[in-house]
Order: sequence, then structure tokens, then C-alpha cells
Amino acid sequence: MMKKFTFSAVALGLCFSAFAQEPINSAIVQKIRTEGLDKSKAMDIAYHITDVAGPRLSNSPGLKRAQDWAVKYFKEMGLENVHLEAWGDFGKGWQVDKYYAATTLPFYRPIIASPKAWTPGTNGPIKSEVVLIKADTITDLAKYKGKLKGKIVMIESVMTQPLKGSYTADVTRYTDESLEKMAAAQPQAAPGVGRQGANAGGNQRAMMMRMMSMRAGIDSMLLAEKIGLKLTYARGSYGTFFTSNGASYKLDAKPVNPELEVSSEDYLHILRLLRGGEKVELEAEVKTSFYDKDPKGYNVIAEIPGTDPTLKSEIVMLGGHYDSWHSGTGATDNAAGSAVMIEAIRILKAIDFKPKRTIRIALWSSEEQGLFGSRGYVKSHFADPADMKPKAEHEKLSAYYNLDNGTGTIRGVYLQGNAAVKDIFQTWLTPFADLGAKTITISNTSGTDHQAFDGVGLPGFQFIQDPMDYNPRTHHSNQDVFDRLDGEDLKKSATIVASFVYHTSERAEKLPRKTMPTPQAPR
Repeated sequence: MMKKFTFSAVALGLCFSAFAQEPINSAIVQKIRTEGLDKSKAMDIAYHITDVAGPRLSNSPGLKRAQDWAVKYFKEMGLENVHLEAWGDFGKGWQVDKYYAATTLPFYRPIIASPKAWTPGTNGPIKSEVVLIKADTITDLAKYKGKLKGKIVMIESVMTQPLKGSYTADVTRYTDESLEKMAAAQPQAAPGVGRQGANAGGNQRAMMMRMMSMRAGIDSMLLAEKIGLKLTYARGSYGTFFTSNGASYKLDAKPVNPELEVSSEDYLHILRLLRGGEKVELEAEVKTSFYDKDPKGYNVIAEIPGTDPTLKSEIVMLGGHYDSWHSGTGATDNAAGSAVMIEAIRILKAIDFKPKRTIRIALWSSEEQGLFGSRGYVKSHFADPADMKPKAEHEKLSAYYNLDNGTGTIRGVYLQGNAAVKDIFQTWLTPFADLGAKTITISNTSGTDHQAFDGVGLPGFQFIQDPMDYNPRTHHSNQDVFDRLDGEDLKKSATIVASFVYHTSERAEKLPRKTMPTPQAPR
């Protein structure tokens, strides 16, 4: 413990000399480090979000369990203004109630798979010979008419190729060299499209449109035939598969076929047998439920109220998306980020921090379908991207901090092109150099909820995180479970976030902003 304190004191001393214009409270940083690194509750929080609540697909019972738990936890923590806040209409919730599938011929073998999200069940157990449908055009489908009722089917595709072995490690961390490249990045210009790029893109789009048209024709035929179950090849290997939705979540969505997304090894095993002329029989039972009584989507919101007479109306926000996919329990995507943000708030409460500005945490829903929760909240509270007219709270927000790239520890911050905050963030990172957090990059990063804030001219930031096995193994996969979380990394990240939130709330001025964007054309 003494060794940690000595290092931090040295780091803070360097901080004053290098960035003297941006003060930092060394005593509070040390309290935050002690609470966050030695008394962490991050893994316990993550346990309740994952193991206890389960998968958290948008508007599902699992998400509702997790939201109710968060509301209770925030109230027990002593936060104020704790509530579920509707952001708009989403649609139907959905969950898997039962899944079983196995080949029975040429021998018994259970298969690794999952129902695709928002698809119906099989209406009880079914058992059928697997039919391999071969069709290059819609016309080719005519030969199957009247022959597929109750059958389990697969679609022949040239896109289904043999697996190749992987010769790289799943779990990786950023090297010093890769972080140095991030730090040296220059502001990004808008990408141009040359003649060759435009043609290539057009050809690719045309091919995709043909494939989508063919797929829609096959699905329409299979629905009319009243098949028992469709088997789909799932991306992934080594028993890992990456899941997706097989139907719309809209209340008026068209009917679809029952569909299983099958792990590559099991799918290819069945496919080889069928191509070889062998008879394959499969038994299955899938039961799913839909929830449409309340189509609205909700975010969990809570606050530590500000205490400064002048600044308490201003806001510092932190958050992460709370929803997940359904084949795992959404541990790295994004119970990890949610747990870190909840733990950061817990740390600040535990050290009895009375902030000048109000600190507001948000656990977003429906990020996976298009950042719906954060975008709906930003539109309601700050500005509508369609007109870019600031609402009352737009001027009040100092910053929004987001975490959503897996379990990996924070290594720095993406500035989203906001060069004016570079020295400020570099100062705030300095006490955590011993934890590996030291990189500031001007670069943008995308695909998560800080974009909703950045998109209306607000300082919204996502942290740089070690990749770990996020992309090759856990992101949207059946392996996205509690055991893939790294407790040491989570507690480091929560400690760093807590310090960033503290210093943002206490700073004399709000963080500097970029120029307000122009209104966005409707999509």
C-alpha cells in the first residue's frame, strides 16, 4: 500500500510540472485509488447483471430484471432522482424459454446452437429428415413446393466454406508501440471516394441486393410451406458462435420461420453428410416468448446532486449500455462497462464526495439495435440532430463518459477530434500511469453511445481499452459470460473513471466543446 502511494505522489508531482494550468486533487485521487483498487465491488456488480439477471435483449424479462436491480442498488447507495425513463417506442421483447436440438441419424449428437432473436418456436418437439435446399434462382424453388411441411431445412450456399485454424492468441493487450501510434494520430479528414472505389462499392451493393432478394424469396417460400425449423450457419469457431436477430422486433413485424443459428462445426458436419448423400435426421424443440404489452424502451437514470450554488445545475454524465444479445449473458458487452460505471459512482459515494456539479449515471437500453436509448435521451434532453436546436440542458452538460469495449482495462481516451481537452485529460491520466493508462489520441471511435452526445456538439468520450478477447471470442457470442471478465481490469477502469468524473465535476469551467454540427438529413 505504501509503495502505491509513493508512486502516485511522484506521478502527481510530475502532473503539476507538465500541465500546471490544470489542477488535480492528489488527496482525493488517493482516496479514489484506495477505495477502487482495494475495496472494489465491480465483480459483484457484474455478477448481478449477468449471472443473476441473465441475457438482456431489448425489452426482454432479463433486461427488466437487471434494470430493477440497478434501481434498487442505486437507491440503497443513496443516489437521488433514481428512475426508469422512457426514451420512445421500441417494440416487442423476446426470450428463449427452451432450446434443444440433436442429430439422431447417422448417430446421436447434441448440437451447439441458439434460436435467432425474435423468431418463433417449433410448437412442441419435432423430428425430421434434414432437407438441403439447392437453388440459384427463385425459379429453382418450384421443385420443393408441397414437399417441406414440418421439415427441418438447410440452404446450400457457396459462401459456406471449410473452417481454417487460428494461429493468433485470443487475448491481447495494446503494446507500447500501438499506443504510441494512437497518440501520434492526426485529425481525421472526411473520406473521399474515387472512381474505382465507387464502382467497387456499387458492384458489392448490387451483389448484396441480389443475395438479399434471393434470401427473401427462399424465406417466403419456406413460410408458405410451413417448415418445422430452419438451420442457419453461425459465424465463429471452436464452439463459439456469434448471434443475431432473425426477425424484426416491431409490433407489426411480418411472420417468420423458426430458425436456429448453429455453431460452424455442427453445421458443417451436417452439411458434409448431406452433400455426401447420407440421410441426416434431427430432433428439436424450441420455445420462445414475445412481450408486447409495453413497447416503450427505458433507460436507468440516477444522480449525485451537485452542491455548489452556482454549478449544481450543471451536469457530468457517465454511462454504458445495459442491453445485450441472448446467447450469452452479455458480460463483456456490456455488463463490463455498466459495472465499471456503477462502481465508479459507488466509489464517489464511498469517499463521501459532495460534487459541485450534479453527477448523473445512465444505463442505456437498445444500444444493440442502433443506440436507441442514448439517442432518444439526447434528443429529449439536449438537442434533436435533425434541427440541432439546443434544449435547456445542452448548455449545462460538461461531459459524458462512456465504456463499451469489453473487459479490458482503460489505457487512455479517444478525443473525438476535440483537441482542446487534450492537456486536461493528459493531466487527469497522469496519476494512473502505473495502471497503464497514459494515451490520448485525437482519433474518433464509433459504434457506441458517446456518439449520441458527440453528434449534437457535446463532449462525449469513449475510453481506450485493452482488446482482450472481445472481437475473436466474446462480442455478441455464446461465450460472452461472467467467466470472461477480468476483475483486476474492471476495478482499474472504475478507479480511473471515478477520478475523471470527480475532476470534471470540480473544474472551474465546463470542458471545452467542438463546433455545433449542422443538422442531419433524415435517414
